[in-house]
Amino acid sequence: MASPREEAAVWSEEAARRVWAGAVPLQVHLHDADVTALPPPPPFLILGPRIGYLPLLIPVIKAHFSNALPPGVDTVWFEYKGLPLKWYVPIGVLFDLLCADPERPWNLIVHFRGYPSDILSPCEGEDSVKWSYMNSLKEATFIITGNSKSVMNMSQADQVALWESVMRGNLDGYKNISTKLKLGPFEEDGLARIPSGERQHSDEPESPGSGKTCMLFCTGLSTVLCGRVPVRLYVRSVQEDLEDIEDALSVSDWESVSYMNRPFEIRKVEGGSYITLEHALQTLVPEFFGPKPTGRTENSGHVEALDNAPDDSDTTNSSKSSQEAEPASASLREADVTKRAKVKLVRVQGIELDMDIPFLWVANNLKHPEYYLHVCVYVGTRKQ
Repeated sequence: MASPREEAAVWSEEAARRVWAGAVPLQVHLHDADVTALPPPPPFLILGPRIGYLPLLIPVIKAHFSNALPPGVDTVWFEYKGLPLKWYVPIGVLFDLLCADPERPWNLIVHFRGYPSDILSPCEGEDSVKWSYMNSLKEATFIITGNSKSVMNMSQADQVALWESVMRGNLDGYKNISTKLKLGPFEEDGLARIPSGERQHSDEPESPGSGKTCMLFCTGLSTVLCGRVPVRLYVRSVQEDLEDIEDALSVSDWESVSYMNRPFEIRKVEGGSYITLEHALQTLVPEFFGPKPTGRTENSGHVEALDNAPDDSDTTNSSKSSQEAEPASASLREADVTKRAKVKLVRVQGIELDMDIPFLWVANNLKHPEYYLHVCVYVGTRKQ
């Protein structure tokens, strides 16, 4: 009879395979301005991998529309209901965030001219996507271990094999390489403990570069070491009085979406219960889930508008800056969001999860190949 640990490993393997096999059916239409042949070409149907990226689909999409394209240099980009799509955000995350009512197939428009450089950062096809992925992997590694040496020291052959496994959706090939990074799984059981009498003066988290773990000191309770889980949150504003989430207005610009990197610190006091998804979100985004903050919160992180791709600055510096507290969301920063925001929906990998589910199960089994857990949150807000 299999032990509980063996059964958990089997379930985790199945979850990973389902995540990697997940896809969004896309129906891609060529923009009218790019059509040079009559009759216009029919739309192109394709499955977009949830963990994949739109620019990686360009070769097959271009082949389908090749006979109707105008001459000149291609500057390919996608839009949904007038909104240019961020190329460095995974396809599944874009779908979960922008389609309140899941649209199948998801109707996108592809452009081969007129790149909106005032909205989208430059994209040079696969090379840009690969760079963005590797940079995110370095950031996640830094958050988890305190440095990014395991990624920086990868051989060129391993880097190529890792990227190709992600690009092709090859989970087995990915696991063969990613295990060398020694990044997981995240755990709360079996963490190191020291006697409760050994205390320090402060219970503030240490900086990311100070080591693999940080300590929580509780009076009268055992001290527990805690790790960090890299989390990316996408917070979308919808109407406060919305009864059915399917009726949410379309996202007209990226100002109504906030992009947050907020590492979650695993903290468990001996005898305490497991960390739920709800508790993790209350910690990560207290402005929506918890009481009104009175200042800097210990898990506040960097809030970015989705205006730019992740920058290519030194990973250590960018990770340290992600620990600095910022105002709430980009679209709500000028108002007291705690008084007028209400969570309507939370999606991870296309699933509306039970808020009592163990957070670490979610982090271990629904994370993306760059080790970030992407969470889409819909919040109802009053009209400005």
